[in-house]
Amino acid sequence: MNELLLKYGCNPNQKPSRIYMADQSDLPLTVLSGKPGYINFMDALNGWQLVRDLKKATGLPAAASFKHVSPAGAAVGLPLTDTLKKIYWIEDAGELSPLACAYARARGADRMSSFGDFISLSDVCDADTASLIRREVSDGVIAPGFTDEALEILSQKKNGNYVAIQIDENYVPEPLEKRQIYGITFEQGRQELPIDDALLSNIVTANKDLTEAAARDLKIALITLKYTQSNSVCFVKDGQAIGVGAGQQSRVHCTRLAGSKADNWWLRQSPQVLGLPFLEGIRRAERDNAIDVYIGAEYQDVLAEGAWQKVFREKPAVFTEEEKRAWLDTLTDVALGSDAFFPFSDNIERAKKSGVRYIAEPGGSVRDDDVIACCDKYNMVMSFTGIRLFHH
Repeated sequence: MNELLLKYGCNPNQKPSRIYMADQSDLPLTVLSGKPGYINFMDALNGWQLVRDLKKATGLPAAASFKHVSPAGAAVGLPLTDTLKKIYWIEDAGELSPLACAYARARGADRMSSFGDFISLSDVCDADTASLIRREVSDGVIAPGFTDEALEILSQKKNGNYVAIQIDENYVPEPLEKRQIYGITFEQGRQELPIDDALLSNIVTANKDLTEAAARDLKIALITLKYTQSNSVCFVKDGQAIGVGAGQQSRVHCTRLAGSKADNWWLRQSPQVLGLPFLEGIRRAERDNAIDVYIGAEYQDVLAEGAWQKVFREKPAVFTEEEKRAWLDTLTDVALGSDAFFPFSDNIERAKKSGVRYIAEPGGSVRDDDVIACCDKYNMVMSFTGIRLFHH
């Protein structure tokens, strides 16, 4: 089969819609269940490339959570701490496969953005991973295969209509890619740049102590940026993206957005949040919403009389700005990747507030010296990759 008709394009009025192979070859994918749409396939194919690259760069199973053609989360399959299990609402899950750990990390980093996501998996979807997917609100999943048990578990979502797509992991696309805008065809070589240790070898700061774990996290950041709508900045900690700032016209706005998401991820691990007295029966999405408001500037929206009773058994104390700052100051050794150079040192100043110690960016700004000096002020390690990673 070399084409698949879709219900509509990005919006219901955009018809007809299909995906197809222009060379008349068979599509390198099979829809095993459900009816994926246009945006589903855009998320699925971008996400598949991301997790494929992560697996190749790290040797670990990988997962990504995509929304509107950018990753909300991406991670590799490192074991989960008890705290991460708690903030990802999987304390009862027991021992998990590496792929399931990757998925839990990718889905849990920015739970607000991942609500209703499309999932990408680097490896055959197993029962552990399917069981975690079953718990969450999601549009579908793409993987190179599914065990029979995993498909049975996923069939319990959406009355058997949950989207499961199997991708041919040996498929190699043509070296030139094309797209049309306003009836005009654009053509370019595919972005096949390998993200490896060599890309991080040009360390321009006084501190050149790039640890193995930090190099892994920088590669995760850069691979995530390859498939994130530009401008984009990505914060990574312990094998998972913890903040992605995508599609902003100003780079410092990308850094602020990604930094605020990284801050939220860390604040969710604070004693104040871990101890919140939720009512029994509150759904995960409602808890996520309440936590997001509680740790934000509009905390009174959830603590006001008549509001807190709908979520909590008792009214929590205000999480003060001083308390939040003190907790955020304990976040360290975060890696940061940028898809283009930092034009001003204000990006570094903002990154420092979110525990960044390692940075990879292309370099090439007329203010590189200022940026390097700011990194040196904070004893950061920064590599100039020499390569831009715009994605549109």
